[in-house]
Amino acid sequence: MTRRFRYAVVGGGGIGSATAYWLSRTAGEDVLCLEQWELGHDRGASEDHSRIIRLGYHAAHYTALTRDSYAAWDVVERESGVQLVHRTGMVNLAQPGTEGSTILDNYEAAMTAHDIRYERFDGREVMRRWPQFRLAGDHDAIFQADGGILDIRKAVAVHFALARANGATVRPDAEVTQIDDSGPAIRLRTSAGDFEAERVVICAGAWTARLLETQLGIRWPIRLTQEQVTYFSTAHPRRFTPERFPIWIWHGQEEYYGFPVYGEVATKAAQEICGESVGLDAQSWVPDRARIDRVSDFVESVLPGYSGPELYTRCCLYDMPPDRDFVVDRLPGHPNIAIGIGAGHAAKFAGILGRILAELSTAGTTSYPIEAFRADRPALVDPKFAPGYRLGAAVTSG
Repeated sequence: MTRRFRYAVVGGGGIGSATAYWLSRTAGEDVLCLEQWELGHDRGASEDHSRIIRLGYHAAHYTALTRDSYAAWDVVERESGVQLVHRTGMVNLAQPGTEGSTILDNYEAAMTAHDIRYERFDGREVMRRWPQFRLAGDHDAIFQADGGILDIRKAVAVHFALARANGATVRPDAEVTQIDDSGPAIRLRTSAGDFEAERVVICAGAWTARLLETQLGIRWPIRLTQEQVTYFSTAHPRRFTPERFPIWIWHGQEEYYGFPVYGEVATKAAQEICGESVGLDAQSWVPDRARIDRVSDFVESVLPGYSGPELYTRCCLYDMPPDRDFVVDRLPGHPNIAIGIGAGHAAKFAGILGRILAELSTAGTTSYPIEAFRADRPALVDPKFAPGYRLGAAVTSG
């Protein structure tokens, strides 16, 4: 028997769980969330301990949402009693006169435009504040005190717990195999049975593009790449606890980022690489050993003792439009379907994106500034659009 709901969410990761929660606050039992695997699985991008959260961002159209992002997480923290955001401060580093320094300029301009407090100082001040760093030569840095860690794994679980408390239905092991919106209700055929809904939100991460193409005939140039993060069993955990050490990003010809000790007795670091394109069926989930070695060598060059034996390396997929911007909109030609694509950097915004997608589904519009994330912008519909996947290298026009 087909079960009917007013709202259905396809995808149970960071954005999907948040959308289900925000819908459930007003629609309760009329909300369904479908996840193709078991809850808490390790195939998606929202099943690790930690993601970076920050007020500062590389462009004004993102920085316009950062305060709202923190506010959305604050709502679910208060309602659940579970802490999700841990403020450690965040330092962005580059060498003067490089492309990395230009990225810092973009951060500074975006934060200034939105009246966000920050500090900019040199490498000597970095090492004075955090003696863990060893920076050779001139360096430039921006520090924003509200940056820190978002526990994305807990965030997904909290969203689902609160949604269920409001009466929502969350169905794991329910892969969507057909979407038919030709009738008065949208029909969803899944491996767990058939469902109908008046409104649908698709936020299936790396699987979104395939659903759009096979089920709705929409072919967008979404690039999938396999990325990875490595936990290192540092021999000096006390040096790198959240109370003593910040989130950090190194901007240069190659980009690296890292976390204090959190979730494991280990530090966590990665190279922001946007590697070769992969397909959903072809990607192997096997870590790139050469990349692990590059990350280890780099962090030891600027943070002696931060690295150590590899505890483990976790792979995930980035789903990136050609401009690397989010897609948050109603789907063109399908007025009862909304779409959320995170472009490989949305975890920190997942709470507010869920709220926005809920508003688009219930009211058809939102007061939040999402013009840059439209689904009909040139990056998605103009085949001559020149791709650019590196965050912060230029302020994207969207």
